[in-house]
Amino acid sequence: MEKRNNQYHLQLQELSLKDGSEGQKTLDFDFDNHDDLFQIIESVKSNKIFDSEQTAHEFSLGLKLFTEVMLKNRQHPLFEEFRPAVTEFMKKLKSQ
Repeated sequence: MEKRNNQYHLQLQELSLKDGSEGQKTLDFDFDNHDDLFQIIESVKSNKIFDSEQTAHEFSLGLKLFTEVMLKNRQHPLFEEFRPAVTEFMKKLKSQ
């Protein structure tokens, strides 16, 4: 049986730049993830890992996007030295 992933759509819109100018760029893309991202975001928020809900959103989404790329490219030499540290980090995070 084929393992199915959750599918998501992300829209990133540049609002303003640090030089004060108005943002112009947007990025839209679809992606899949083996985890329920909304459940993870809620878990990070409810466990109060960070003081800010905004930080919980940024952390959860960034971490899950990154780790999914690592999983899909586990043989890539770029992740070779980093993978053990990420594995330990994820264990620590899940224990909280």
